[in-house]
Amino acid sequence: MKTIRTVHPPIDPEVAAGLALLGKGAPTTITADDIKKLRETNPEYLISDEQLRRGGAIEFEEITVPGPPNAPDISLLVCRPSGAMAPNAGIYVTHGGGMIGGDNRAGIDNFLDWVVELGVVLVSVEYRLAPEHPDPAPVEDCYAGLVWTGEHAEELGIDPARLLVVGGSAGGGLAAAMALMARDRGGPPLIGQLLMCPMLDDRNETPSSHMLDGEGIWDRTSNLTGWTALLGDRRGGPDVSSYAAPARERNLAGLPPAFIDVGEVEVFRDEAVDYATRIWQAGGSAELHIWPGAVHGFDQIFPQAAVSQVSISTRTDGVRRLLSP
Repeated sequence: MKTIRTVHPPIDPEVAAGLALLGKGAPTTITADDIKKLRETNPEYLISDEQLRRGGAIEFEEITVPGPPNAPDISLLVCRPSGAMAPNAGIYVTHGGGMIGGDNRAGIDNFLDWVVELGVVLVSVEYRLAPEHPDPAPVEDCYAGLVWTGEHAEELGIDPARLLVVGGSAGGGLAAAMALMARDRGGPPLIGQLLMCPMLDDRNETPSSHMLDGEGIWDRTSNLTGWTALLGDRRGGPDVSSYAAPARERNLAGLPPAFIDVGEVEVFRDEAVDYATRIWQAGGSAELHIWPGAVHGFDQIFPQAAVSQVSISTRTDGVRRLLSP
């Protein structure tokens, strides 16, 4: 693979100050040897049941549903506004974690805001992780949960005509893949797809995929680690499905409207821009936001930064528009 030498835009001052404070608490570079440690989440960062309830504003339950054929069952976390009158719009969430970490509570805080503010029903899926469970296990788990959610929308309190897939990072790639699968397999009708800093392209050939090495939150080495865990020797080669790496898909016609946002200073920037561009070229709709000076996961790690506040507000407005009857 040809090396692309590139520099990156300046990191937002508030974000840069936050990165300096994090120091070794949030390692920039993740190798295969770090995966076990990555999964050993510090208990103080776990989302507790009480935090899920938001002071009584939210009711939640964990349910077990069938997984893909000949695969284990999967767990869905369902969060509803307390006392909600059905049916409500639904958001189906796939968590981040580089395909190698996370669970169905990971990164869920901002989505809980939507349960309270927008009155949606949230369904978050727990999928098998690589490298123990390589492609296609993660995406097939996610899709099986989506199909079950669509088929049982009424009992979940969801309007089946107002179902949105949502994901960030690896979850953004999985959400994009589910939109492709639903189109190709005649799956649940989707009102939209919300892709936050999505992990879309295993080839890692764009300028932005080369611009961070030992900086930020998720650098080039970490990205190669995640994709290799998922795909093994197939990474970057000709035998990778677009359901594993949605950027591989040549036909982006017939997809639900997309809301895509990404930081200006992260490896996923260029592939996100390209994905939105090709949706437009296929006659589809995509709302694209590039947040200046922002690194991967900036809005969750540094939510008080001005750029984070604007991005969170803009994303909520985007969800509101996508879910409008």
